Amino acid sequence: MPPISVLIKPSSGNCNLRCAYCFYYDTMEKREKPSYGFMTEQTLEAVLREVLSYAEGSCTIAYQGGEPTLSGLPFFEKSMELQERYNVNHVKIFNAIQTNGYQINQDWAEFFKKHHFLVGVSLDGGPKQHDVYRKTPKGEGSFSQVMKHIELLQKAGVEFNILSVVNGRTAPHIRKNYAFYRKNHLDYLQFIACLDPLGETPGQKEYSLTPEAYGTFLIELFDLWYADLLAGKQPFIRQFENYIAMLLGQMPESCDMRGICGMQYVVEADGAVYPCDFYVLDAYRLGNFLTDSVEVIDRKREEIGFIEESKQKEEACTGCRYEALCRGGCRRNRMEEQGHHQYFCESYQMFFDACLPRMMEIARNLQR
Repeated sequence: MPPISVLIKPSSGNCNLRCAYCFYYDTMEKREKPSYGFMTEQTLEAVLREVLSYAEGSCTIAYQGGEPTLSGLPFFEKSMELQERYNVNHVKIFNAIQTNGYQINQDWAEFFKKHHFLVGVSLDGGPKQHDVYRKTPKGEGSFSQVMKHIELLQKAGVEFNILSVVNGRTAPHIRKNYAFYRKNHLDYLQFIACLDPLGETPGQKEYSLTPEAYGTFLIELFDLWYADLLAGKQPFIRQFENYIAMLLGQMPESCDMRGICGMQYVVEADGAVYPCDFYVLDAYRLGNFLTDSVEVIDRKREEIGFIEESKQKEEACTGCRYEALCRGGCRRNRMEEQGHHQYFCESYQMFFDACLPRMMEIARNLQR
């Protein structure tokens, strides 16, 4: 029985914001049943009972959406109670949540601190960048509210990081956004390339991120981070930390950098399980924790060949001097109709051409 990691969507795709680039709204539109409402305590109990009976060593329980805080604080307090009740193998449990931060208050902050949650807050830089696509249902910007709640987390001593979606609008302004993060002591950063709708030709939306823009973004971000590194005050940037770990012979902890999909358990509000947050679609449904065990769900994963399919890459990857670090990129950005071409291949080529020597220098210094 290995460690297990589950991602629970207690609010399904329900959200209190209307972000223009939200990939999960696109996912919902492609399902027979778009939303599964809100997870009941009975379903939560079934999920936790099953995964904790299977886990050994550790269990990571993450909550995502939609917006998971819409399920209410009592739901999460119940989760803590159930975790204690069903932790029959006495594993170490890690709790995490990804939130837009819009309705965090003092009670939430105290709860996160008390139960040692790692909190990810979505923030796309300063107000001029963040408010372009992250709006309320009334069309108002969400920046001011989110920043107030980030300050609550800081004052409460909650462990949190910032997740920033790199889109066509924010990518050219990374220097301003980086300065904003540094000024506000936001030192744990994760940058995610914006996704175009599944099955559509990428690069057609206003928010779309082109390969050239993403490559330029990565280079400028690394330049800023490297300068701070030399001064001994660099923030933690997940992507760069993973690349350097790989140069040191370690496995990247970020699944999109491994070149092959892992054993994920994404649980919708009705208890149904899927292999990846990007593929919560009817065709990829693996089972349901209300009726199926982890072993049954894993057999279904094998039957549909989800992990095996993720090994398929374009021929150009073979022999590429950067293949060991790029590994074909995230499967979600490989275009099957073009021989599994990685949409951001040019981005990675640009980035490694410009920055790999300095990353290798960092790795050598760490080895010494």
